[in-house]
Amino acid sequence: MTLTHLTFAMVATAATMAIAAPLTAREATTIQQSAQAAQISVEAVVARNVVDRMPVDTGTAFPVEVGNLVLWMRVTGADGQVLHHVWFWGGTELGNVPLNVGGSPWRAWSRKVVMPEMTGRWHVEVRDASDKVLKRIDFTVGG
Repeated sequence: MTLTHLTFAMVATAATMAIAAPLTAREATTIQQSAQAAQISVEAVVARNVVDRMPVDTGTAFPVEVGNLVLWMRVTGADGQVLHHVWFWGGTELGNVPLNVGGSPWRAWSRKVVMPEMTGRWHVEVRDASDKVLKRIDFTVGG
């Protein structure tokens, strides 16, 4: 082995040793949370109703007389976690619904009453326990 090869081998070994150093509890927790968030996949739609656990009459614009709306989601990778549906009318939070995820994949939904005077821009967010937004759905009610 030449001196160049020996030097390279020593540098590579030192780099490997640095990478293999034990993590602090905080670092391990941060990595675990990042990995969990990266593995969660959320499919979501706003609908007028849910029939046989599936959304019916989905859309992004609804009439004033809609009465109520549903955020339906299908989530994978969040087994055992609590996800939240957070409903907004304009910039005002109107509801935060915790939903226990009991498997993967898992379907769940929340319902929001929409009064006739509640026209304009709406959105609903799916958030994890650390308040990270996993999915956002924008929609309008009325003109």
